[in-house]
Amino acid sequence: MPAVSFQGVAKTYTGARGTLRALDGVSFDIEEGEFFGLLGPNGAGKTTLISILAGLARATEGRVKVMGHDVREDYAAARRSLGIVPQELVFDPFFSVRETLRIQSGYFGVKRNEAWIDELLQGLGLADKAHANMRQLSGGMKRRVLVAQALVHKPPVIVLDEPTAGVDVELRQTLWQFVAQLNRQGHAVLLTTHYLEEAEALCGRIAMLKQGRVVALDRTATLLAAAQGQMLRFKTDDPLPPELAAQARVTGRMAQVATRDAAGVEAVLARLRTAGVRVEDLEIGRADLEDVFLSIMQGARPGAPAVAGSALEARA
Repeated sequence: MPAVSFQGVAKTYTGARGTLRALDGVSFDIEEGEFFGLLGPNGAGKTTLISILAGLARATEGRVKVMGHDVREDYAAARRSLGIVPQELVFDPFFSVRETLRIQSGYFGVKRNEAWIDELLQGLGLADKAHANMRQLSGGMKRRVLVAQALVHKPPVIVLDEPTAGVDVELRQTLWQFVAQLNRQGHAVLLTTHYLEEAEALCGRIAMLKQGRVVALDRTATLLAAAQGQMLRFKTDDPLPPELAAQARVTGRMAQVATRDAAGVEAVLARLRTAGVRVEDLEIGRADLEDVFLSIMQGARPGAPAVAGSALEARA
């Protein structure tokens, strides 16, 4: 039995400006104990899909199940099986951290939960803030409390919707260590993130959404292995020649150019020398998940079927 099952899920919004198809036939399963990544650009439908999973929105078509429980027909059991960390910082300003977790335990009918609350506080670096009022916490600390709230009833399925957006490195490390431990204990984890290095390091399998459709679904290793070729990375203060600029990914001083083989690397370097481009910190490596993601997003067409890793070979 899958931990989470999406079966032909569609969501249509109708308003004064017309109809918007936010999700269009999304289908995939997440197995028990799996660490699964859901990626896509802004507006791809990730948060809409999670809202349907959480019962905050209703699918226009299709079915969603959590641990075998339909989120509409058996909603109470489905909610108990889920722990969701939302993007937004939502908190009650009238309670301390420990009181917040006690109240959250009560929502799920969990009694005598102090030992697990203590473990959450310790594992998420909140032990010294246990009696602090929620209003006194920094944004990063509030996000840690949101994670603790999602885990306080020990759900078999954990959903992390952009959990590290705008937080410091220490919190990221603390969070991932704790969540990875829970995943090893058998909890299924669904992660959405724009930090693709996190998804590459953590997720065993990944689905990519574009305009409400799944355009890639495969094991992370398979997606990376299919991205054949070399990636030339370097820093420069000079403008790139137009033919290289058209295919390069530039972030500040850092430029990355994909090539098929060693001969391609030599050709790029020769063109840079001819154009008088001064290069620093030159590296040659394989494509990472960000390269794979951009390749799929640029090549995927609305309405096209989902691709596995092998479909990337034509784009490498």
